Amino acid sequence: MHAYRTHTCGQLRAADTGAAVRLSGWIHRKRDHGGLVFVDLRDHYGLTQLVIGPTTPGFDLIERIRTESVIRVDGAVVARSSDTINPGLPTGEVEIHVTGVEVLSEAAELPLPVFGEPDYPEELRLKHRYLDLRRETLHRNIVLRSKVIHSIRHRMVGQGFLEYQTPILTASSPEGARDFLVPSRLHPSKFYALPQAPQQFKQLLMVSGFDRYFQIAPCFRDEDLRADRSLEFYQLDVEMSFVTQEDVFAAIEPVMHGVFEEFAAGKPVTPYPFPRIAYADAIAWYGSDKPDTRNPIRMADVSESFRGGGFGLFARILDADAKNAVWAVPAPGGGSRAFCDRMNSWAQGEGQPGLGYIFWSEDQGGWGGPIAKNLGADQTQTLMEALGLKAGDAAFFVAGDPKVFYRFAGSARTRVGTELKLIDENRFEFCWIVDFPMFEWSEEEKKVDFSHNPFSMPQGGMEALQTQDPLSILAYQYDIVCNGYELCSGAIRNHKPEIMLKAFDIAGYGANVVEEQFGGMLNAFRYGAPPHGGLAPGIDRIVMLLAGQTAIREVIAFPLNQQGQDLLMSAPSEVSEKQLKELHIRLAPPIKG
Repeated sequence: MHAYRTHTCGQLRAADTGAAVRLSGWIHRKRDHGGLVFVDLRDHYGLTQLVIGPTTPGFDLIERIRTESVIRVDGAVVARSSDTINPGLPTGEVEIHVTGVEVLSEAAELPLPVFGEPDYPEELRLKHRYLDLRRETLHRNIVLRSKVIHSIRHRMVGQGFLEYQTPILTASSPEGARDFLVPSRLHPSKFYALPQAPQQFKQLLMVSGFDRYFQIAPCFRDEDLRADRSLEFYQLDVEMSFVTQEDVFAAIEPVMHGVFEEFAAGKPVTPYPFPRIAYADAIAWYGSDKPDTRNPIRMADVSESFRGGGFGLFARILDADAKNAVWAVPAPGGGSRAFCDRMNSWAQGEGQPGLGYIFWSEDQGGWGGPIAKNLGADQTQTLMEALGLKAGDAAFFVAGDPKVFYRFAGSARTRVGTELKLIDENRFEFCWIVDFPMFEWSEEEKKVDFSHNPFSMPQGGMEALQTQDPLSILAYQYDIVCNGYELCSGAIRNHKPEIMLKAFDIAGYGANVVEEQFGGMLNAFRYGAPPHGGLAPGIDRIVMLLAGQTAIREVIAFPLNQQGQDLLMSAPSEVSEKQLKELHIRLAPPIKG
């Protein structure tokens, strides 16, 4: 017989009745029933119930030791009586009548329980992550992650992609977030950087003559943290040669749809081709470039209904500046003063003066509220019909410069959809956001800068860069969005050196800077570069959505906390003087102010 087990704790069934078996695992739970001790024994694969009697060797030991101790048992598989079958367990038709017990590792008093799913402070959970990972939900999430990655690899290879590895130690470059820097011992005062993404290397692979590349790539970005972001993360990095934007979409959509359908537990998944939404429309309709399209509400510009009169406040705002507008947030089913008052209070809690609204007033038998009163019955009816609203509905209004208020308007849309339960939580809705602006105005630096990926091909090529207002130029850039989460960004790349230099020049980077920062890729382009493009869906966010979680730390085995600390390994940590000397580094106290 095997030293530790003949079967796993999730393997035995009624057909195994009568077999002599050996199991090893953790004591998940103990119950003392009048001299008999029932133990749920757990391993990676599941649970099996053990029955240990007073005459069983080791009975006293089992009574004494704590849960989460590791034991090995020998015994016989016995069918449970019909009234004791546990239909919730795959092994629920049988139990093991134990004939021998050996303690392999005795557990000390636990800092947090493993049985059940109690809500413990994150600091405690991360400090004792090895215990946290034993809990059913988290353990299942990590297994799901492994299966999702395997499925992605299988699907990518099936699409004709090959997996290649790119360097972890590379050069620092201004790609958006801050780099994590690694000092070089061999080259004093110089630093490597951990890759924010394998961006340049995957493009260089295309220049090198490879065609369909992918990699489950680790990436590192020193940026502020939030629930769906981590300092280190993994992405499905993809690049293709001789492709248009539609070719990239056609290659990746079956992979994304297939993976989600495989692990969605029956929830509907948007069929491909996924809907395409222009960036400008996404902002105007949803107030976000990562809209949750499960929410059926679509905002509308209703400026013309208020221009020149009607509701005085809105009319004055529109007259004050040509760029100002009034947007409506429809609220189907929200036609009550109580709901409108709640939304108004919410807006004030968001730092806004409030929300204008029109609602269906049962008391008046028509549209109510100050805006309706000022507009008049006919004009109000026309406005609400244009928004597709009827008796029992409402609409909220935001006025001013859309570039200033669009995020708040989008938040109001989300709030209305959530409060009125308009969002179907049990589905995965995909869309592409396309036609991103190539450039944007940086208020902080008072200059034009890249809005997305600096290596993207501008729509219109060199002619657009030479003749158009930079802020009007669109790029072949695209995002995949699912349920309000950006799952990936991508672009058709700029593969021509002269276009690349011109684009960077518009953003304020001289040719010498581009040569210094991106010389390797720029020189490669001078020796024949194919048109190419790609994208990089985030593995962590994909698994987070499939697991029904809202924080990626719940799908990463050993995550950092929101302060970027590894509480289990006490990182970041101080290092010795010897190590600092080897790296030619002298520490200085933080600069205050």
